[in-house]
Amino acid sequence: MASSARGEATPSAAETPTREVPGRDPAAAAWAGPRFVEFVALMALMMGLTAVTIDSFLPAFPAIQHDFAVQDPNRLQLLVYVYMLGFGTAQLLYGPISDGTGRRPALIAGVAVYLAGTVLAMLAPSFEMLLLARAIQGIGGAAGRVLAVAIVRDRYEGRDMARVMSFCMMVFLIVPILAPSLGGAVLFAGSWRLIFGLMLALALVTLAWFGWRLPETLHPAFRRPVSARAIGSGIAVTVRTRAALGYATALGLTTGCIMGYVGSAQAIFDTGLYHLGALFPVAFALIAGAMGLATLINARLVRRLGMRRLAHAGTLGLFLVACLQLALMLAFAGHPPLWLFIATLAACQFLMSFAMPNYNALAMEPLAAIAGTASSFIGFYTTLLAAFCGLLVGQSFDGSVTPLAIGYFCLSGLALAMVLWTERGQLFGSGGR
Repeated sequence: MASSARGEATPSAAETPTREVPGRDPAAAAWAGPRFVEFVALMALMMGLTAVTIDSFLPAFPAIQHDFAVQDPNRLQLLVYVYMLGFGTAQLLYGPISDGTGRRPALIAGVAVYLAGTVLAMLAPSFEMLLLARAIQGIGGAAGRVLAVAIVRDRYEGRDMARVMSFCMMVFLIVPILAPSLGGAVLFAGSWRLIFGLMLALALVTLAWFGWRLPETLHPAFRRPVSARAIGSGIAVTVRTRAALGYATALGLTTGCIMGYVGSAQAIFDTGLYHLGALFPVAFALIAGAMGLATLINARLVRRLGMRRLAHAGTLGLFLVACLQLALMLAFAGHPPLWLFIATLAACQFLMSFAMPNYNALAMEPLAAIAGTASSFIGFYTTLLAAFCGLLVGQSFDGSVTPLAIGYFCLSGLALAMVLWTERGQLFGSGGR
């Protein structure tokens, strides 16, 4: 088994089975599933479906408000919050269930729940029923997020795992930023209900592809009983593992930066500050492109340099650029030129994208024997932490970009502090990884 960060104890080889790692383990020849490129594409689709569902229908808010005669426009935000509530809490279930029954049954059940919620959303006769449908979607959608991470951990370890997670996280991070443009394009062709039709089609493709091509990845020796005691034990191990808790917290804090940005982006770029109008998606795409480029570079470098070095460099660089960004925003009294704001924000996102995929891999690395439960708890914890931090940043919008810059400065600083705590004050050590 791979060793954990900085002296954390992990199960010995005698306690846990050897994993089949493609390209390095002779036993990998027995693997009957998809090869690397197809495997990564399937995992990315599982995570990307979750991301599409979060905010692809945001452009439809006015139409939904009109169709259901919603008097208070702020109520429309509940369509996001109820989804995140279902998504966040349900993550606690899928991992432990999959640790007992296997990944395939848990994923198929989750997609079935998601499909039911999506159909209900397409046919919803009232706003209240649409809220219920979104909550059901969140409960089902959590399966893809949790089990994609668990399946990757089943198949890969160390730098190879970080490389796969880098590609998957690229999709998970970029899609929510581009999804409003996709939803707007679908809305242009017809009713807002067609956006849920798109979600339905993507879910059916995911289910068919997964069921046809991916065999069970959970080794029989890693199966655990599905019980409150076993779940509690797995969560306790995760929390006591310094690398898991520290890097998961850093992941939640940096994801909070993104959620704060997404929450206030429309007000900054369109209605409250720069008034870009139809060019709003262009600004989104420029920043998303920086994230995508960084994630691709990370995937190419991680096997050579190691996920710890790249994560630490990204974290330190993010904090330094966030300091510069805050100084510039204050110098312009919160109203900098558009090009300067986009440039500094894109630089932050670029550096962040070196840290986040590796955070996830480093958090999961010591927890092979409880990968499902660990993935569930880490997903639950990071989602709620990111949502809380993002809400604080987004709701602080005051007509300037200063609150966002302060948010990036504070959250990146806290993330750096967590990494230092995790590594006991030492950055850039290889630690075998």
